[in-house]
Amino acid sequence: MTEKIRSTTIVGIVTPTGAALGGDGQVTLGNTVVKHNAMKIRKILNGNALCGFAGASADAFTLMERFEDKLEQYRGNVSRAAVELAKEWRTDKYLRKLEAMLAVVSRETALIISGSGDVIEPDDKIVAIGSGGMYALSAAKMLKKHTKLSADEIVKEALATAADICIYTNTHINVETISFE
Repeated sequence: MTEKIRSTTIVGIVTPTGAALGGDGQVTLGNTVVKHNAMKIRKILNGNALCGFAGASADAFTLMERFEDKLEQYRGNVSRAAVELAKEWRTDKYLRKLEAMLAVVSRETALIISGSGDVIEPDDKIVAIGSGGMYALSAAKMLKKHTKLSADEIVKEALATAADICIYTNTHINVETISFE
């Protein structure tokens, strides 16, 4: 029996003044932490968008590369590139087997892209994926509603909250931001 690799909490938000996407650094194999400081987010589209992944690393990197190709093909249109990636991911014999999810934020949108063909754009422009994603999502929603924190502060606090609850999330937090000011 193969041990399941569990890891990752990714959360992102778009506000009127900026966008932020962050992730923790934990990678777990079975019931053992095998890495504490994995980097699961990066700037793309010349720093105008942020992308993070949850799932199998090799699969995620393949999908991120394909997504960047789609961004180039569709001249930086994040939503169109996401839809086209999801269509290809769902129908391509090779890509269909990849096990990962992507979270993307830009000035215009926040998206979750999955291998089942989903491109989800939450109304509140808050996205979360991974093992601790729903904990971070809950925290981010409440912080956005009840505080005046910046996008990166909300992401950091949401990830810290997830780390307090989810055994697959740690406090080695990386956050990337885009400022709209």
